[in-house]
Amino acid sequence: MANNDNVLLKVTGLKVAYGGIQAVKGASFEVRQGELVSLIGANGAGKTTTLKAITGTQPVASGTIEFMGRSIAGQGAWDLVKQGLVMVPEGRGTFTRMTIVENLQMGAYVRNDGEIDADIDKVFGIFPRLKERANQLAGTMSGGEQQMLAMGRALMARPKVLLLDEPSMGLSPIMVDKIFEVVNDIHSRGTTVLLVEQNASRALQLANRGYVMESGEVTMSGDAKALLNDPKVRAAYLGE
Repeated sequence: MANNDNVLLKVTGLKVAYGGIQAVKGASFEVRQGELVSLIGANGAGKTTTLKAITGTQPVASGTIEFMGRSIAGQGAWDLVKQGLVMVPEGRGTFTRMTIVENLQMGAYVRNDGEIDADIDKVFGIFPRLKERANQLAGTMSGGEQQMLAMGRALMARPKVLLLDEPSMGLSPIMVDKIFEVVNDIHSRGTTVLLVEQNASRALQLANRGYVMESGEVTMSGDAKALLNDPKVRAAYLGE
């Protein structure tokens, strides 16, 4: 087991409420350097709310969130992206009236170095389809292509931890295969990933470790392959 020096993201006792409704009820988990960690659970379990709390777009009722050993409470998305905590939101959020290249350039807005064009070429290496359509408006692309673009745009910020919120949602089976292939590729190139997914089987197949979230609480955790073979997980999330 890695020591705490390798923990990049640590969430402890996180509680988040919408009005009087407790959406997250004391969740705790961590992501270590170089890992791909999957947070799985049914729709409405609190997964997306957890990511929003981490990235400062949803107020935290109580608990702590630490990134690289420091509390990030109250910090906005701009500050977090500059520090290397970057999210690809559910629904992709591409700039539809901008071209693919312009979207990628927007991903590098926190940077002022001279390697942005080189990083666009790297993104095109991961996503050849984006290179083919470099000057196409993002809004004219398919959902799967826009998901690729959103992931590529996030990579342009050079994340230390990449948060992916339901990247396979609403995509065709062929495109789902491609997206998970790309997530694996991104991780294998050295990016630490927290993957939030309803597709528990695919998420756990990719991951090093996993956490199961139910009704706002983390109810199970452990080695991803062990969770994949756990009868409770298989019954609840794999239809067995």
